[in-house]
Amino acid sequence: MKIRATFAALALLWGGAALADPVYGTWRTAPDDNGNTGHIRVKDCDGTICGTLVKSFDAQGKPMESDNIGKRIVWGMEPKGGGEYGGGKIWSPDRDKTYKSKMTLNGDTLSVEGCVLFICRDGGTWTRVK
Repeated sequence: MKIRATFAALALLWGGAALADPVYGTWRTAPDDNGNTGHIRVKDCDGTICGTLVKSFDAQGKPMESDNIGKRIVWGMEPKGGGEYGGGKIWSPDRDKTYKSKMTLNGDTLSVEGCVLFICRDGGTWTRVK
Protein backbone atom coordinates (compact mmCIF):
# COMPACT_ATOMS: atom_id res chain seq x y z
CA MET A 1 0.00 0.00 0.00
CA LYS A 2 2.83 2.40 0.85
CA ILE A 3 4.48 1.65 -2.49
CA ARG A 4 1.31 2.55 -4.41
CA ALA A 5 0.95 5.81 -2.49
CA THR A 6 4.58 6.68 -3.20
CA PHE A 7 4.19 5.99 -6.92
CA ALA A 8 0.96 8.01 -7.03
CA ALA A 9 2.67 10.97 -5.37
CA LEU A 10 5.62 10.77 -7.78
CA ALA A 11 3.27 10.57 -10.76
CA LEU A 12 1.51 13.74 -9.61
CA LEU A 13 4.82 15.57 -9.22
CA TRP A 14 6.11 14.44 -12.61
CA GLY A 15 2.76 15.21 -14.25
CA GLY A 16 2.74 18.73 -12.80
CA ALA A 17 6.27 19.36 -14.01
CA ALA A 18 5.34 18.15 -17.48
CA LEU A 19 2.48 20.67 -17.61
CA ALA A 20 4.64 23.65 -16.63
CA ASP A 21 5.22 26.09 -19.48
CA PRO A 22 8.93 26.58 -20.27
CA VAL A 23 8.54 30.36 -19.80
CA TYR A 24 7.67 29.89 -16.11
CA GLY A 25 10.41 30.97 -13.74
CA THR A 26 12.27 34.12 -12.77
CA TRP A 27 13.67 36.47 -15.42
CA ARG A 28 16.05 39.43 -15.15
CA THR A 29 14.82 42.30 -17.31
CA ALA A 30 16.91 44.33 -19.69
CA PRO A 31 18.00 47.69 -18.20
CA ASP A 32 15.30 50.37 -18.27
CA ASP A 33 15.81 54.02 -19.21
CA ASN A 34 17.53 54.58 -15.84
CA GLY A 35 19.77 51.50 -16.09
CA ASN A 36 17.73 49.63 -13.46
CA THR A 37 16.73 45.99 -13.83
CA GLY A 38 14.36 43.69 -12.04
CA HIS A 39 13.52 40.07 -11.44
CA ILE A 40 10.11 39.10 -12.80
CA ARG A 41 8.55 35.86 -11.55
CA VAL A 42 6.52 34.41 -14.45
CA LYS A 43 3.80 31.85 -13.69
CA ASP A 44 0.29 30.72 -14.52
CA CYS A 45 -2.52 33.07 -13.52
CA ASP A 46 -5.93 31.55 -14.17
CA GLY A 47 -4.90 29.95 -17.46
CA THR A 48 -2.79 32.79 -18.84
CA ILE A 49 0.80 33.79 -18.19
CA CYS A 50 1.58 36.62 -15.82
CA GLY A 51 4.64 38.02 -14.08
CA THR A 52 5.30 40.03 -10.93
CA LEU A 53 8.31 42.14 -9.99
CA VAL A 54 10.03 40.38 -7.07
CA LYS A 55 13.39 42.26 -6.87
CA SER A 56 14.86 45.51 -8.16
CA PHE A 57 18.48 46.41 -8.93
CA ASP A 58 20.16 49.75 -9.64
CA ALA A 59 22.41 50.42 -12.64
CA GLN A 60 25.39 48.97 -10.73
CA GLY A 61 23.50 45.72 -10.05
CA LYS A 62 22.96 46.41 -6.35
CA PRO A 63 19.58 45.47 -4.84
CA MET A 64 17.36 48.49 -4.25
CA GLU A 65 14.04 49.32 -2.69
CA SER A 66 11.16 49.94 -5.09
CA ASP A 67 7.48 50.72 -4.66
CA ASN A 68 6.91 48.47 -7.68
CA ILE A 69 7.98 45.23 -5.98
CA GLY A 70 4.96 42.95 -5.87
CA LYS A 71 3.27 44.71 -8.77
CA ARG A 72 2.10 42.90 -11.87
CA ILE A 73 4.38 43.55 -14.85
CA VAL A 74 3.13 40.90 -17.33
CA TRP A 75 -0.44 39.61 -17.69
CA GLY A 76 -2.75 37.90 -20.13
CA MET A 77 0.03 36.27 -22.20
CA GLU A 78 -0.87 33.09 -24.04
CA PRO A 79 1.41 30.53 -25.70
CA LYS A 80 1.18 30.72 -29.50
CA GLY A 81 3.55 27.81 -30.18
CA GLY A 82 7.20 27.63 -31.16
CA GLY A 83 8.33 29.72 -28.19
CA GLU A 84 6.03 32.61 -29.14
CA TYR A 85 3.70 34.29 -26.63
CA GLY A 86 1.19 37.05 -27.28
CA GLY A 87 -2.19 38.54 -26.56
CA GLY A 88 -0.97 40.01 -23.28
CA LYS A 89 0.29 43.23 -21.81
CA ILE A 90 3.47 44.42 -20.14
CA TRP A 91 3.67 47.44 -17.85
CA SER A 92 6.91 49.43 -18.02
CA PRO A 93 7.40 51.10 -14.61
CA ASP A 94 10.11 53.51 -15.84
CA ARG A 95 7.70 55.02 -18.38
CA ASP A 96 4.47 54.15 -16.53
CA LYS A 97 3.05 52.80 -19.79
CA THR A 98 1.26 49.57 -20.57
CA TYR A 99 2.11 47.93 -23.88
CA LYS A 100 0.23 45.33 -25.89
CA SER A 101 3.07 42.83 -25.98
CA LYS A 102 4.56 39.66 -27.27
CA MET A 103 7.47 37.56 -26.07
CA THR A 104 9.74 35.05 -27.77
CA LEU A 105 11.43 32.33 -25.73
CA ASN A 106 14.76 30.94 -26.92
CA GLY A 107 16.39 28.74 -24.28
CA ASP A 108 17.29 30.98 -21.34
CA THR A 109 16.49 34.25 -23.10
CA LEU A 110 13.14 35.97 -23.52
CA SER A 111 12.80 38.73 -26.13
CA VAL A 112 10.11 41.25 -25.20
CA GLU A 113 8.41 43.86 -27.38
CA GLY A 114 5.29 45.94 -27.08
CA CYS A 115 3.20 48.66 -28.70
CA VAL A 116 0.96 51.52 -27.58
CA LEU A 117 -1.18 52.55 -30.54
CA PHE A 118 1.36 52.70 -33.39
CA ILE A 119 4.39 53.33 -31.20
CA CYS A 120 6.34 50.12 -30.59
CA ARG A 121 9.21 49.56 -28.19
CA ASP A 122 11.80 46.83 -27.97
CA GLY A 123 11.71 45.72 -24.35
CA GLY A 124 15.07 44.05 -24.75
CA THR A 125 16.10 40.54 -23.89
CA TRP A 126 15.40 39.14 -20.46
CA THR A 127 17.62 36.35 -19.10
CA ARG A 128 16.56 33.43 -16.94
CA VAL A 129 17.67 33.65 -13.30
CA LYS A 130 19.04 30.29 -12.16
